[in-house]
Amino acid sequence: MTVPERALELALAAAQAAADKKAEDVVVIDVGDQLPITDAFVIASAPNERQVLAIVDAIEEELLKLPEKAKAVRKEGERAGRWVLLDFNDIIVHVQHSDEREFYSLDRLWKDCPIVPFVDRDLVEAEAGAGSAA
Repeated sequence: MTVPERALELALAAAQAAADKKAEDVVVIDVGDQLPITDAFVIASAPNERQVLAIVDAIEEELLKLPEKAKAVRKEGERAGRWVLLDFNDIIVHVQHSDEREFYSLDRLWKDCPIVPFVDRDLVEAEAGAGSAA
């Protein structure tokens, strides 16, 4: 099964918003076949609590800018800033402190699920600029 169009739109927008705030190791995982409550996970990490919270804020702001706005129906972990979960129904976003990401290893737990391709647009633009400068 592939990620439905709406979930894909949300996941890629969330992933880009995280990347824009310098999130590390941004991954989108298609969990729809394994988990009936959502279609995709977006997982991102940051080296400190302040950055985790900045990434969370950026994701929420970006998804509210979409033509069909998305607002989290549930938000957990914001107070500690170590692992914040944002539930948008179609997708669930996990923004984790790097230590939590390594310890809980969600990527490994969901390794049997397909990875949805995501490339940070800033990397694409930087590569295009470097290619034209040569």
